[in-house]
Amino acid sequence: MTSLTQDNTKTTPFGETPDTSNTPDAPTIAVIGAGIAGLNAALAVANGDPDSGLPGQDVTLITKTDLVESNTYHAQGGIAAAIFPDDDPKLHAKDTLAAGAGLCEPKAVDILTREGAEQVRRLIDAGVRFDKHPDGTLLRGLEAAHSRSRVVHAGGDATGKIVELDVSAIARNTPHIHIIEHAFVVDLVTEPVDTHSPAGSEAQAAGVTRVIRGIRLLDTTTGKQRTLTADRVILATGGAGRLYPYTTNPQVATGDGLAAAWRAGAQVADLEFYQFHPTALGVGEHFLISEAVRGEGAILLNERGERYMTAIDPRAELAPRDVVARENFRQMMAQGGRPVLLDATAIGRKMGLDQPGLAAFLARRFPTIDAYTRSMGFDWSREPIPVTPAAHYWMGGIRTDLWARTSIRGLYAAGECARTGVQGANRLASNSLLEGLAYGRRAGLAALHDSEDTVWNSQPLLGSAANAQTREITEPQTLAMPSPDPQAEPSAKPADVRDTIEQTMWRGVGVLRDADGLRTAQSRLTGLVEQTQAQAQAALSSLQETGNRDATASTSGIVADTVTALENRNLATIGLIAATAALARTESRGAHARTDFPETDSAQTCSRPFIRG
Repeated sequence: MTSLTQDNTKTTPFGETPDTSNTPDAPTIAVIGAGIAGLNAALAVANGDPDSGLPGQDVTLITKTDLVESNTYHAQGGIAAAIFPDDDPKLHAKDTLAAGAGLCEPKAVDILTREGAEQVRRLIDAGVRFDKHPDGTLLRGLEAAHSRSRVVHAGGDATGKIVELDVSAIARNTPHIHIIEHAFVVDLVTEPVDTHSPAGSEAQAAGVTRVIRGIRLLDTTTGKQRTLTADRVILATGGAGRLYPYTTNPQVATGDGLAAAWRAGAQVADLEFYQFHPTALGVGEHFLISEAVRGEGAILLNERGERYMTAIDPRAELAPRDVVARENFRQMMAQGGRPVLLDATAIGRKMGLDQPGLAAFLARRFPTIDAYTRSMGFDWSREPIPVTPAAHYWMGGIRTDLWARTSIRGLYAAGECARTGVQGANRLASNSLLEGLAYGRRAGLAALHDSEDTVWNSQPLLGSAANAQTREITEPQTLAMPSPDPQAEPSAKPADVRDTIEQTMWRGVGVLRDADGLRTAQSRLTGLVEQTQAQAQAALSSLQETGNRDATASTSGIVADTVTALENRNLATIGLIAATAALARTESRGAHARTDFPETDSAQTCSRPFIRG
C-alpha cells in the first residue's frame, strides 16, 4: 500500500478517457464508489498481486460527489479486527456467525475475519491514524455481541472520517489510479453472452447470461452524459439509507449501484434484512450515537426513567442491534412515539467519575457526538438524551461469490451494496468497514486475475437446517418490474416523490412488519416505480435538450432535479424488491421482524435470491 506522503495525484475530467499505460491485452477496469471498499479495490488493481507476480495496472475510480463523501466517511464506531494477543479470527468469526442468525456463509466469514485483520494491519503500517495509548499501543473498545474488545478507533468517534481521508489520500497518491468525481451512474452497459462458444455454455450453466461492457454516466456539475467503456466494473456504491426518513446515512446513500445491477440482470439476495441502528439522536439530522457509547456503559431508559433492556436480553444494552432497536421501537410506541433516552451519566458511575470528569471523558472519547449533542442544546454529561432507531445498514445486496463476482460476467460488487454472505440476517457491530477492506481487495484482485471467460462460482444459499422446502426457496425467484407510466404526474416535485417513498418504506417495511403493511407498501411502491421510471426518462431527455441549447443548464437546478429523479427511480425499485422479499419471508429472523410471524422457522434458514423478470 502506498504511503500517505507521496504525491502522484491523477484526476481525470469527466469528458476525457483516462490516459492509461496498460498493455494492449489488459482489461479496462473501473471502480464505482470511493468508500473503503471502492478505495481498497482500486488500490488492489493499481498495486497488483505480488504473491502471484501480477503487476498493477491503471484503474478508473468514479465517485458520485467529492472523493471522500461516502458511508465510510460517516462511520463512527470503528473497525472490528482480531489483531490483539487475547483474540483470534476464529473467535471473531464465531461472534459474527451468532449475530447473523443462521444466514452467514461460514467460508465468507472466515475470509472476513482472517483477511480483514491482515488489511487492518496494512492500514496501520501505511500510517492511518488509529487511536493509541501514550505508550504507542492501539486503543480498543468493546461493542455489542463481541466476546472480546477488538474494535479499533480513529479520532475517538470519527473512525470512518479518518480512515476515508487517509486511504483516499493514499489512492490519490497512487500513480495507476485515475479519479473521476461528480459522476452519477445512470446505468450499466451489458450485452448477451455468446452462447455458441464453449465459454458461453459454461456461463449459461452458472446462470450467467450477460457480460459487462461499460457504464453510462451523468456529470452532476454540467449535466453532460457519456458512456465509459469497461471490461471489468467493480460496484462499491454503499447502502440505501435514504429509503427511510430516519437514517444515519448521508444524502448520497440511494442504492444506485444495487439498482443499476438489478436493471442489468444481476441476482440480489437478503434485501429483507435492513439493520436499524438502535440509537440515532431523536432530534435534528438523526445523528448516529455510536454503539461504542453503550460499550462504555451508557444505558437505555423509557420516559419514566426505567431501564428496560435488562429484562429483554442478558446482554442488556449490548445485545445485538436488532434486539435493541426493536425494543426501543416498542418502548416508543408505548409512550406515544416519543423517543427513548440514552443515559451516558451511567458511564460516570461505572468509572467513578464526577460530572466534570465525565464531561472531559465524553469530549475526549466521543468528540464528534459530544460536539453535536451540545450544538442541539444537550449536556449529556448531566442528562439523558433522546434517541430513536434509524435505518443504518443493509445486509442484503448484489449476490456475489467469494471473490466478489456477480451473476453478470465482468461485474463485481463489494461493501454494503454486495451480499457476500458475511453479514447474514444481522450485521455484527463494526464489521462493515472490515468487509469493505477484505472484499474490496478481493474484488480488485479478481478483476486483475480473471480472464474474459471467467464466471462466478456462486456459493450455496442453504443454511444449517436445509431440507426440500429450503432448497426450493434458494432457487432465484423472478420478479417482473412495472413499466414506466406515461401518465405519471409530470409536475410532481422530485422532493415530494422522495418523501412518499420514505414514508411508504418506514410504515410498511420498517422496524416491525406484517403482511397487511407489506402488501400496502408493495402496491404503493409498484406505482412509484412506474412514476419514477417515467420521470427519470423525462428528466434525462429534458436535460439533454436544455444542455444542447444552454451550456449553463447546471445553474438552473435542472441537473439537481435530474439526479433526484434518478435516485428516486433507484430507491423505488430496490424498495419494491425489499418489500417483496420481506413479504415472502414468513418468519422473524435477525433484522427482519414480522409481528404476524414472530417465531423463527428452521425451514427458512437460507437466503432468498431474486432476479429481474
